[in-house]
Amino acid sequence: MDAVPQLSAQDKRTLALSSLGGALEFYDFVIYVFYAKIISDLFFPSTLSPFWAMLNTYGIFAAGYFFRPLGGIVMAHFGDLVGRKRLFSLSILLMSLPTLMIGILPTFETIGYAAPLLLLMMRIIQGIAIGGEIPAAWTFVSEHVPESRIGIANGLLTAGLSLGILLGALMSLLISVQFTEPDIHAWAWRIAFVAGGIFGLFALYLRSYLKETPVFKTMQARKQLSKELPVQQVVMHHRSAVVIGMLFTWFLTGCVVVIILAMPNLLIGTFGYERALTFKMQSAAILMQMLGCILAGTLADRFGCARVMMAGATTLAVTAGIFYQSLEHASHSTVFILYMLLGLCSGTVGMVSCSMVKMFPAPIRFSGISFSYNVSYAIVGGMTLPLIQILSQYSKIGAMYYIFALAIMAVCTAFVFKTKFETAQKYSVDT
Repeated sequence: MDAVPQLSAQDKRTLALSSLGGALEFYDFVIYVFYAKIISDLFFPSTLSPFWAMLNTYGIFAAGYFFRPLGGIVMAHFGDLVGRKRLFSLSILLMSLPTLMIGILPTFETIGYAAPLLLLMMRIIQGIAIGGEIPAAWTFVSEHVPESRIGIANGLLTAGLSLGILLGALMSLLISVQFTEPDIHAWAWRIAFVAGGIFGLFALYLRSYLKETPVFKTMQARKQLSKELPVQQVVMHHRSAVVIGMLFTWFLTGCVVVIILAMPNLLIGTFGYERALTFKMQSAAILMQMLGCILAGTLADRFGCARVMMAGATTLAVTAGIFYQSLEHASHSTVFILYMLLGLCSGTVGMVSCSMVKMFPAPIRFSGISFSYNVSYAIVGGMTLPLIQILSQYSKIGAMYYIFALAIMAVCTAFVFKTKFETAQKYSVDT
């Protein structure tokens, strides 16, 4: 039996730099959610009801998702034609500068309706940036490592993105501990955004040490780069892969946005948890999600992405039911433990990128992943928080039913992926 190829020192360095850079950029994108309530108070008129102010705040957050396809498709187009590395660096610049700007924006009290409009503009630019970042990272890392190690590589990379959420949670926790609520509301919330802009510029520096992927270099040498518009080939010849990729992305959205990002607002606003305790719980859940991503990636290299996805999604649904039902009745310590288990199960999202990498051939891989991921996120990702807000009007734990539906969909989609794609050898350059 042949030995399983191990990650080389260069592979590990590439993976570490890509993961850290992705973590810092993802921090920039999600920190907005942690301060959604404060933003709704400061950037909209005081005469607006709290419900509509929060819905408008989530709507601006959603705008970042709606503009993901623009950034993703354009960046992926050039990434498939001129190289992965250049676009990998551009995305982080377009993320860090708007984050810095949000940290210094004047509020509604100062400039009126120009405040939410400027906030919207910053979120649009961030959406364009993140649309190119995540597909670029998945493609870049997967084309650096041996094919038999794609699972663990994508698990580690997705864990790196979760690290960005953790950094946001820890920053929020630090600010909540160091400052009073009036100070946070008045000015201290800005620290998180200014720091995020600085983090992003540091990540841009780190990426200067990365090298172009061996797969892209080989395609250049063999003149195998796409001679047609890459996204056109994706839409014309890889429709089934696009649909599966979009459904997997929908599942990823729920695991990240509902289970991790929006949880503090639910615990604090609906169930009366203290802010500091909530962010401690969220931080622990994120750590468990990172562990879950790595565990899922390791298992995928042994058993296949589809089997891990089906088992993980099923376990997630069961755990979500127990967790949400416990919020009104169980002690805080019990809820804490259940939330950590829920975070671990949500690490199944590490299979999303692993699956999509294997569905698209190398000459159009970046465009295929980017189109599937970003169009899906624009449709369902942007609608998730407003939908959860609406569901909450009918049930305090309306989010639970949303997670149930996504878990069932993920199991069915993983079965189709296993049947149609997992046994096919589509990863190599020669495909």
